[in-house]
Amino acid sequence: QVQLVESGGGLVQAGGSLRLSCAASGGVFSTYAMGWFRQAPGKERELVADISWRGGTIYYADSVKGRFTISRDNAKNTVYLQMNSLKPEDTAVYYCAAGTSVANSRVVDYWGQGTQVTVSS
Repeated sequence: QVQLVESGGGLVQAGGSLRLSCAASGGVFSTYAMGWFRQAPGKERELVADISWRGGTIYYADSVKGRFTISRDNAKNTVYLQMNSLKPEDTAVYYCAAGTSVANSRVVDYWGQGTQVTVSS
């Protein structure tokens, strides 16, 4: 059983930056694809970015391209999401995800508890 613990959320002004971290335990981290999803009130959970197990393949949602960067450190069992130029519409609960694939929420094997990101205008 894999446990995922997110950190780094908070309140930031528009244009600011935050860095989310997700620490994994209980599994072989380096074999999992990892991703970040977000869910705003009244909306479906959506994939923001994902990264393959070796980091060679990365996907970004169009809404975050050029502003967010996903990375992973397999030696530290941690995946990161650097968020720059934040906008009010980025406000959501951000979830870390792990699995053979994390291409959409239906195929994710493991979820973190979520961390709130609030961007004020």
